[in-house]
Amino acid sequence: MKRMGFVGLVVGTAALMAITASLAAASTPRWVKHVNHYPGGISNGVRAYADPGLQRAQAAARFRSPSTEPASPAAPGPLQNLQVNADSNPPLPQNETQIAHSVFNDQVAVGGANDYVNGGSQLYTTNDGGQTWTTQDRSARTLETGDFCGGGGDPAVTYSRRDHAFYFAQLCFFRAFLPSEVEVIQSTDNGQTWTGSRTGAYPVSNFSPSLDDFNPAVFYDKEQITVDNNPSSPHYGRIYVTYIKFHMEPDGFSDYCPVNVAFTNNIDPNGDGDLTDSVWHHRKVVPDNPGGNGKGPSANQGAQPVVDNQGGLDISYMTEECNTSLDHGIFMRRSTDGGNNFGPALRINKDGQWADNPNPDDLLPNKKASIASSTSAPLVLNPVDNSLNYIVQNNVNRKTTGADISFTKSKNYGQTWSKMSFVSVNSNGNPALKDQFFPWMDVDPQGNLHAIWFDNRNAAKNVRIETFQGDSGMGGQHWTNTDISTKSWNPNSSFFSSGAFFGDYNGFAAGDGVMYPLWTDGRDTPGPPLGQTDIWTNVENSSP
Repeated sequence: MKRMGFVGLVVGTAALMAITASLAAASTPRWVKHVNHYPGGISNGVRAYADPGLQRAQAAARFRSPSTEPASPAAPGPLQNLQVNADSNPPLPQNETQIAHSVFNDQVAVGGANDYVNGGSQLYTTNDGGQTWTTQDRSARTLETGDFCGGGGDPAVTYSRRDHAFYFAQLCFFRAFLPSEVEVIQSTDNGQTWTGSRTGAYPVSNFSPSLDDFNPAVFYDKEQITVDNNPSSPHYGRIYVTYIKFHMEPDGFSDYCPVNVAFTNNIDPNGDGDLTDSVWHHRKVVPDNPGGNGKGPSANQGAQPVVDNQGGLDISYMTEECNTSLDHGIFMRRSTDGGNNFGPALRINKDGQWADNPNPDDLLPNKKASIASSTSAPLVLNPVDNSLNYIVQNNVNRKTTGADISFTKSKNYGQTWSKMSFVSVNSNGNPALKDQFFPWMDVDPQGNLHAIWFDNRNAAKNVRIETFQGDSGMGGQHWTNTDISTKSWNPNSSFFSSGAFFGDYNGFAAGDGVMYPLWTDGRDTPGPPLGQTDIWTNVENSSP
């Protein structure tokens, strides 16, 4: 399939018939075959676009633009849960949240989530510490054709101290066509306006200029973004985007799926707001393994980048089979030269201290959703003691306490890691019963640790979800747990007719005196066939 527009074409009848025939002859993208034939590998956020429930709901709905009216202020009370997103029409889901705050003003933050109304993402902005929010839509476009992507999302957001800018990344792909790309956009006015819809940056694409076509074997998944915000670093201001490079055979089987990284020193070389002329450099964090069996060191998922106080780029990831959701270990690699070269794989989990869900579909008891551990396991730098901190779903005690949340840290840039300690605990400090999952963590300026996760401990049948927040001192050995939800919800009614997806991760950011928990919540879902989920926060700890 050569360079051409895929949708929204206005042409004559004969030309339209020719184009229709050409498109009909195009083969199904390999990622769709992968999703249809294999239980894991490509992340659930992408898989959702192949869900028949989604396609039926989108086909039946008459789409209108979501409201952009700001969310109302939270009502007073012991807990102040607030719906962040403006309601859309039709009421289709938003899920998978990330959030970052300005390093110059903690009252300013930008969040993002998947949006199944527009097939891309929504962006949420607050200027008052989370008391009120505004919603904007963003659907990615392909660089080569300018067409709106048929699917996208997997939102990732960061803030650049050097550029005084927020950066937002999302995927771009189609159910019926071959393009697979990552788009990055910029806001230099605290999230009020963003890069134009055809002028974003593209850190990676499967378009091959030499072939003037898209490579059908390559699909990019689960991107994350970070910035070197250390003014003394030789790479100060460098933007890094990690992603998983799925290489797939014609039947959709992936023989390797390693972590890669792209980086640029200047996303807007001309300073004109058009980011398409940015120059990106690409490096393999983990090498390819052509002809492999989709297992071993080159089978990865959940890459999480962070820049440490020495300007080192640290990337954690799991060895997850390319065609199932089975994770065999947690590793990280560090680059001391700005992402050009990486040191050896350093193991984060010690023997006997961590275990993945043994179910190849990542199913937890009584819940229909696939609940991955690899994509909700962030790596965070503590700027006070310069340690690396890691939080993750842990199934090591699954038979007795279900899925738990665990924590470990390294004081020597990943060379060695502390014994894992439990984050999701009861009043006695023992692992909480039933399932806890989808953790996210951040560190406040004083070095204290904060996290949120989904929790079933109060659910009689281990189904209904509440959101908990955990807080700890710098060491991370002892955590307090607080239920920050005002209402529980049933995840089995969360996504269209299938009840099978409500995201892969939640978001959290901690500032000076302000907390930004941002999670997916189905408390107002009408149930099938739409199964709405919205984006919620708790502003109890926010400054007015």
